[in-house]
Amino acid sequence: MSWVLTSRDVSGLAVAAEERGFYVPSLDGIRALAALLVFFGHAKVGPFLPAGFGVTVFFFLSGYLITTLLRREHYLTGDISLKNFYLRRVYRILPPMYLVLVVLLGLRLAGVLSAPMRPEAVAAQFVHFTNYYLVWFGSDAAPVVPYTGAMWSLAVEEHFYLLFPLGLLLLFRTHSYARSAFVLALLCVAILVWRCTLVFGLEVDSNYIYHATDTRIDSLLFGCVMGLWMNPMLDREPAIGRAGWLATCGLALALLLATFVYRSDEFRDTIRYTMQGVALLPLFYCAIRFHDAPLFAWLSAWPLRALGLVSYTFYLVHEAALDVAGDHLGFPVGSFGRCVAGFALAVLLSVACYLLVERRFAALRRKLHGKPAAHAV
Repeated sequence: MSWVLTSRDVSGLAVAAEERGFYVPSLDGIRALAALLVFFGHAKVGPFLPAGFGVTVFFFLSGYLITTLLRREHYLTGDISLKNFYLRRVYRILPPMYLVLVVLLGLRLAGVLSAPMRPEAVAAQFVHFTNYYLVWFGSDAAPVVPYTGAMWSLAVEEHFYLLFPLGLLLLFRTHSYARSAFVLALLCVAILVWRCTLVFGLEVDSNYIYHATDTRIDSLLFGCVMGLWMNPMLDREPAIGRAGWLATCGLALALLLATFVYRSDEFRDTIRYTMQGVALLPLFYCAIRFHDAPLFAWLSAWPLRALGLVSYTFYLVHEAALDVAGDHLGFPVGSFGRCVAGFALAVLLSVACYLLVERRFAALRRKLHGKPAAHAV
C-alpha cells in the first residue's frame, strides 16, 4: 500500500492536530459565516446576499472534515469502519432534523401554521428525498412541511455519504491519498461536464441544477480533495511561505467575486459551482493552517464560534423563526426588525436544541460507541 504519510514522517502539524482532537476554532467561525449568509439571504434584508453560496460553503466544509477523519482513521488502523461512520451520522444528523420536522408537522396539523402540505411530500422528507421533491414540484410550490425547504441540502449530503466511505476505502486499497484526491478531482470535472450537458444539451432548468444530488456533489468533493491532498491539518505546508499564500488567497477572492458579479443563467448553472469550489481550496487551507494569524484570527472570535457550534439547528429552524417572529411582532418581510427578531428566535431555539438534544445524543454515542471526533460533521 502506498502511503502519503509514514510513521517516521508524520508532520508536526499532524501530531499537534491529533493531540488537540482535530479542533481548529476557525472552522466553527466558517460554519457561522455560512449560516449567516443563508439567514440574511432568506431574510431579504439586502438586494444581493448569496444564500446559495452559504450552502456551498457548508458542503465544502462537510466534505473536508469527514474525509480528514476517515483518512486519519485509515492511517492509524489501516481500515475504515463503515459502521462507526454511519453511527456518527445517525447520532449527529437525524435527531435535530427529525425533531424539527415533527414539531413543524405537528404545528401544521394543529392549524397553527397554514401552508399546503401533502403526505407524499412529508414522506419524501423523512426518507431524505427533499431535494428531488423540490425538483419535481418546484422549490416555491412543493407541498413539504412548512419552513423545511432548506432540508434539501441535507438530502444531498446523505445521498453522497451513503456511498462515499465505501468508495474511499476502495480507493485507498490501490491508491495513495494524493492519487485518491486526483480521482476525486476528476469526478469534479465529470460533474461539471454533466451540468453542461444538462443545461446546454437537455435544457434542464435551474431548479434541478441547484437541488439535485447529481449536480451538486462536487461542492462536497472539492472539500474531500483537500482532505486528501495538501490537508492543512495533516500534510506539510508547501514551500511558498505566507506571502505566497496571501497572494493565492487574493486570487481566490477575486475568482469568488467574479462568480457573484457575472449573472448569466448558463454560467450560474454550470461552471460557477466549479469556480467556487476551486476558490474555496486556498481560502479554507489558510483559514485552518494560519487560524491564529491576524487575517484569520477573527474567525475564532467567541460569538462566531458559539454560533458555529449550534449552526446545524440554526440552519434547520431559521426560516420558521423569521416568519413566526415577523408575523407575531408585525414586522414586514425584509425589515430590520423581522431580521433581528428572527435571528434571536433562531439562536434561542438552536441553543435549546443543542443543550437538550444534540449534547445528550453525543453523550449517548460516547457511552455506547466510544469517543467522537472534536469537529462534529
